[in-house]
Amino acid sequence: MDRLPPLRLLATFEAVARLGSMRAAAAWLNVTQAAVTQTLKALEDHVGASLLDRTTRPARLTDAGQMLAQATCEGLGLIATVIDDIRAVGKADARQLTVGCTLGMATYWLMPRLPEFYALHPDFPVNVQAPPTDLPTLSSGIDLALRYGTGKWNDGRTVRLFDERIGPVGHPALVGRLLAAGTLLERAPLIHVRSTHNPHWASWEDYLGHRGLTGSAGGGQTFDNYVHAVQSALDGRGLVLGWRSITGDLVAQGALAPWPDAVIDLDTAYFVTLSPRALSKPAAVAFLDWLLEQARKG
Repeated sequence: MDRLPPLRLLATFEAVARLGSMRAAAAWLNVTQAAVTQTLKALEDHVGASLLDRTTRPARLTDAGQMLAQATCEGLGLIATVIDDIRAVGKADARQLTVGCTLGMATYWLMPRLPEFYALHPDFPVNVQAPPTDLPTLSSGIDLALRYGTGKWNDGRTVRLFDERIGPVGHPALVGRLLAAGTLLERAPLIHVRSTHNPHWASWEDYLGHRGLTGSAGGGQTFDNYVHAVQSALDGRGLVLGWRSITGDLVAQGALAPWPDAVIDLDTAYFVTLSPRALSKPAAVAFLDWLLEQARKG
């Protein structure tokens, strides 16, 4: 890059070539004509060739000058275009945000509510990412993370959204048949979610143990995520542990029915954490306010 002259020399030369004279370039650059002449002489010394034929009035570009003028015009034009693109990306980045959350939370709680956010803020696009680890983090590019647990994160500003309580749910017809037959909960067909990525979610074993119920919870279908498990419950295949963030709306709509008097509180909740850089983004602040309002609605 040492072969390149200072940018100010090229910018002055580009103005002379584009406007056709040193006088016009001086007026456009708001400098004296002598300053333009001195700059062009410095550029010619750097290039090692005459760029202007000064025997004519006004001076005309030499063959070398025409070659450099074309390259300078294209180069400075490309730089200007890239700068415009960078500014546009910066403005777009300030308007949009990226949210990390679990697949179940995205499918059953967040995505069905997003149209309401867009109705209030049509200029704030929301990108939703569900990491395969089921543990959303504030990795590069993530503005907010919706996370289940006890709230002990220190990578940003963490706000409690709503308490999580769990209880068995299933297709209304299945729940009705099991209750009518006097089937004990621990003897009912159970749908399990087991994965190395979600040990922080309570299992059927945890739930039954918390309630002091005896019996094996090992039988029944097993899935590695809650989306498939919930679909199986909707199909009437068994009971699944219901969470407000995943099955709450389905119970409210009547698609799933709760097992009576079976909800427990494990002192956990859903939280939203904003990355430090998101605190200055209008889109992120508006989204946080909207999330809190949605949580208050239940």
